[in-house]
Amino acid sequence: MNRMFLLAAEEGSDKNPLLPEPYDIVWSLVCVAVIAVVFYKYVVPRLQKVLDERSERIEGGIEKAEAAQAEAQQTLQQYQQQLAEARLEAARIREEARTQGQQILAQLRTEAQAEADRIVAQGHSQLEAQRQQIVTELRSELGRTAVDLAEKIIGQSVSDQAKQSASIDRFLSELDEKTGIGVGR
Repeated sequence: MNRMFLLAAEEGSDKNPLLPEPYDIVWSLVCVAVIAVVFYKYVVPRLQKVLDERSERIEGGIEKAEAAQAEAQQTLQQYQQQLAEARLEAARIREEARTQGQQILAQLRTEAQAEADRIVAQGHSQLEAQRQQIVTELRSELGRTAVDLAEKIIGQSVSDQAKQSASIDRFLSELDEKTGIGVGR
């Protein structure tokens, strides 16, 4: 090894062992230049194309997201508007139903009152008819009883129908006048 140092020292002592030879520097620069040309001609455009595509996709995705968000917002506003309209319609229908219910109740009350008045009037007329019938029956019954009583008191038969009717009518008239009730009323 000492021998190598000696040979190196003999050949040129002015050369720095850390510096490469000039031909190595030239060939290294040529290789770097070729690699740089190839890199800038083929790799950088492809890399730029990939980056541009990515940025376009990202921008397109952002635009799509913004469009979707705007559409969702518009749909939400339409939904809220439809919901408000539905609530108003429901309130209107409830109010109409309440009004119709009140009208139906008023109509039913009117009909029920008319039916009650009709039933009361019919009851009064039936009562009057029954009263007249009872008065008539009582008159004839009272007349027969009066004739029977008169026959027992007189002791003879009062069989003449015309006399019997006249006597009964006269008796009842006198009875009406005395009591003031008016059986025929």
